[in-house]
Amino acid sequence: MDGIVLINKPKGITSYDVIRVAKKIFKTSKIGHTGTLDPFAEGLVILCIGKATKLVNRLIDANKTYEGVILFNNHYDTYDITGEIIKSDEKEVTLEQLKLVSNDFLGSYLQTPPIYSAIKKDGKKLYEYARKNIDIKIEPRLVHIYSLDILNKLNDNEFSFKTSVSKGTYIRSLAVDIASKLNTFGALKALKRTKIDNYLLSDAVDLENLSINDIKSIEDIFKDLDSIVLNDYMINLVKNGIYLDERQMITNNDFKVYNENKELVAIYEVVSENKYRPFILL
Repeated sequence: MDGIVLINKPKGITSYDVIRVAKKIFKTSKIGHTGTLDPFAEGLVILCIGKATKLVNRLIDANKTYEGVILFNNHYDTYDITGEIIKSDEKEVTLEQLKLVSNDFLGSYLQTPPIYSAIKKDGKKLYEYARKNIDIKIEPRLVHIYSLDILNKLNDNEFSFKTSVSKGTYIRSLAVDIASKLNTFGALKALKRTKIDNYLLSDAVDLENLSINDIKSIEDIFKDLDSIVLNDYMINLVKNGIYLDERQMITNNDFKVYNENKELVAIYEVVSENKYRPFILL
């Protein structure tokens, strides 16, 4: 049982709750996720199962797309409306102002993660310090905003948006930073993840309907890759982790290795020019 599954996480549960459900259905403990979603958020979660757990780091590093709602005038300790209000004002924000300011965030900028996050500092997660009311310096991180579109005004000082971002970007922090640029306070009211890499929420299964049939096999995941067929002697070497070179393949991309029975044996990745190593062995 090796592959990935796209799940539509509902609001109110953690990403680890999703994994617990999946472990029972798939009867395996070898499951990794590719980026957490806060309990108040919903949307795409990708689980990697069995030998496909090799994909976890790649998908964690991938760009992600979100849709959400930002609410102005209140600053919450969690940077979303599930927390406690710390500061408030009555500044009015217009759709035109918001669209203009949003352009300032396109590209790279230094973003400070929220204290209520799972980032570790000195061996502890930041939210552990927050829950004990311990002040701690949080180092800003360079993130990249590829697109940020303000969509509609929903209510007074409440707006919908869509954004595509690099790994490590906190949309909660983005909401707070946008508000700060407008000289007011802001927080996320809603958040939905709609895309991870090239995988779409529209292709995901609702958690309550999850079944073994929803697993996308490794062969299906990599169906568009080039491939080579090797003889039994070379296949035995492949299974032992041998590197391949220009004698077998010349490419700048991952490729599949089949045996003479047309069975997928491995996915190889590029190490350097004309040098390749096994990424996934089946």
